[in-house]
Amino acid sequence: MKGRFIVFEGLDGCGKTTQAQLLADYFSCRGAEYLHVREPGGTDVGDKLRQILLDPDTVLTRWGEVLLLAAARAQLVQDVIRPALVRGMVVVCDRYLFSSLAYQGYGLRQDVELVRQINLEAVGGLMPDWTFLLDIEPDVGLARQANRRGLDRIEQRDEGFFQRVVEGYQLLAKEYGFITMDGTAPIQEIHRQVVDILESENTL
Repeated sequence: MKGRFIVFEGLDGCGKTTQAQLLADYFSCRGAEYLHVREPGGTDVGDKLRQILLDPDTVLTRWGEVLLLAAARAQLVQDVIRPALVRGMVVVCDRYLFSSLAYQGYGLRQDVELVRQINLEAVGGLMPDWTFLLDIEPDVGLARQANRRGLDRIEQRDEGFFQRVVEGYQLLAKEYGFITMDGTAPIQEIHRQVVDILESENTL
């Protein structure tokens, strides 16, 4: 595939959605062929699953949550991401399979290796070229989310859950070579750092 695949990861409220949008805007202003997607969602099936997964009234088993997220991800990769990469586009993705490893694997204390295997099958082994992890403390991120729109089903979990997610992301960052950034830094400063890194890699 000729395209480039860029992922933003981190806790809810870390600023990854903002950074993904800023990078997409950057590509748009320069006339680059790009695609901006989010997880879960991005397809008809994915958007319906997103509503189920984030609805505070939804009752799901832990493995039910893992499998629904993997299903949404499989549709997004097959129907949207992979075709865009084949066409040579830059794909900017707000979350990817690392979210399932951090949230459902480490956060929910599910078998991390099994969660990994399920998701690798779901995406056909497709991995990003760059993954930016925005690091932030759970209380800061959740406060941001609560002030913006209230908390969804996953965001309503206890402090221990989110601390395990943070620890999971730290382990994943070492394993996969994430580019870790301070999620409390000014928005434009983070964006400039992202652009500088990608320019140095001849991506922009």
